[in-house]
Amino acid sequence: MKAVGERLKQMMRLFRRESHRLLESERTTVYGADAMLMVLQLVMAQVNKQEGGEFRVALSDVLLAWKRLLVDKLDLRPPDGQAARRQSGDVIPEAYEAFLKRSNAVDLVHVLAMCQGLQDPEELVSPVELYEFLSGSSDVPDAPIPSTPSAGSPACGWRVKSAVRRVFCSYLSLLVNAKDDLATALTLDVPDRALGRQTFTEVKRAARRSDMSLFLALTSFVRTVQLGGKGYAPAPSDPLRKHIKGLSAFVHFMDNLQDILGETPDPSVCGSKLVCAIRGVLVKACDSRDIRSAAEETASQLKEEICKLHQIQKDDAVGSGISPARPKAYAVNRATAYGGRDTVKVLLALLDQEAATPPCSNKADLLSEDQPVLNGTEATSVLALFRSPEVSTGSSPEPLKKRARSLLAPLKAKMGPRAIRSQFACTYQEDEEPALNRVLLFPSSSQVPTCVHPAPKPKSGPAAKPSETIAALAPRSANSDPVRAAGSDGAVEKTTKKRRRADVGTENEAPEKKKKQPLKTTKKTKMITGQATLTSFFRVSNHQ
Repeated sequence: MKAVGERLKQMMRLFRRESHRLLESERTTVYGADAMLMVLQLVMAQVNKQEGGEFRVALSDVLLAWKRLLVDKLDLRPPDGQAARRQSGDVIPEAYEAFLKRSNAVDLVHVLAMCQGLQDPEELVSPVELYEFLSGSSDVPDAPIPSTPSAGSPACGWRVKSAVRRVFCSYLSLLVNAKDDLATALTLDVPDRALGRQTFTEVKRAARRSDMSLFLALTSFVRTVQLGGKGYAPAPSDPLRKHIKGLSAFVHFMDNLQDILGETPDPSVCGSKLVCAIRGVLVKACDSRDIRSAAEETASQLKEEICKLHQIQKDDAVGSGISPARPKAYAVNRATAYGGRDTVKVLLALLDQEAATPPCSNKADLLSEDQPVLNGTEATSVLALFRSPEVSTGSSPEPLKKRARSLLAPLKAKMGPRAIRSQFACTYQEDEEPALNRVLLFPSSSQVPTCVHPAPKPKSGPAAKPSETIAALAPRSANSDPVRAAGSDGAVEKTTKKRRRADVGTENEAPEKKKKQPLKTTKKTKMITGQATLTSFFRVSNHQ
């Protein structure tokens, strides 16, 4: 196994040295065995959803399709005891290749196929050895396929370390290759930025509409919001506006890493700064002691590996005596074309070395949705992130308050707004049907009077007679009152006063008309003695 690993690393160095002739972009990354398996799981779940199912796939189906995919890509006959049929025809391999192409990545099988024409195939890894290396069947040929991971067991230390190392490498991969969707999914919400499954789904839809990668889509959105102005700003209804704070934090952190990459010329120092920056955000945001220790250990290991790879590249450049080729204009970012180009080479070598590491022995722990929680809120499962949040179908019961409001809504619409009644409400005609005690004396509804007075309350004394009750319910008009019909004015005034006393405080009290009082005439004042004589005297003197 060690010999195969060493030859794999040698093949990766040859591939990276000749990448300018083999690839369209010098920043193409290589997926290892674990990344290939995770991509295959995503692709199979997507195919199941397109065929009318859910975005899920059984672990046993993934492992069987994994072996068939390796056999087809390496042009090997299927092993003894396995069926040669393919699942869903050629849909899964095509979707797998399309995902790699969108992410600007290749796998180890592609690297072997490219290197076979550059060097003697006997010095490279053979297809059978690569199949055994990727499938993990070299040491245990008949290993049973685990159906599900061990449920309820806490995350082991090696699981936390592998997850933390995967996050470190994903951040470094995004610096090199901005189209790596798998790296974006692993780093978007690690550490916690309040960007969950809903945010990732909205970013994925925006990337699909604009035909860009996930990282470029969210970066373009944040740049448009910050620098676009009113004419170019996204619409207020854009769903990504709700998550602008978390997306801006992610883009700002990646900008800081890009600044370090472009401003530090020494690859060893630059790599150490990048690793320290990633370790700082992880340690600051996580309260778990296991995650902190794993981040510290991973950071120290990556620093040592970066320094070793830088020294190897320096020795190769001195020994060959050939100056490195100038970067292509479309292959390397202009901001780091010269200042950080050496660091980019070291990072690519580090990622190639990571892809050549042996795969995870327990595939169930790798592909399970029960991953170690690195952001403090939820597990960082790639399958759960790419799965769109479930939309409510209405089968689950709603809260009682909402159901009561939904039932009362149509009744309120029929009733309409409640009219405001003033103190003269008795002068209005009732819109609704009058009460029963107000229509006892009227055979039809057309005879209902427009002004109806309620019956007086019964006294606390002995029970009232039926005749008194009927008299109380009778209408009070001049034509139907027997007292007024008798023609007695005094009796009418007494009866009116009694009714006014009984109706004081009722709601439907009719306004009393004020009696017109006659105009008061001023009386002549009596003159005093001698006043008439003086008045006539002054009148005569005025005339003269």
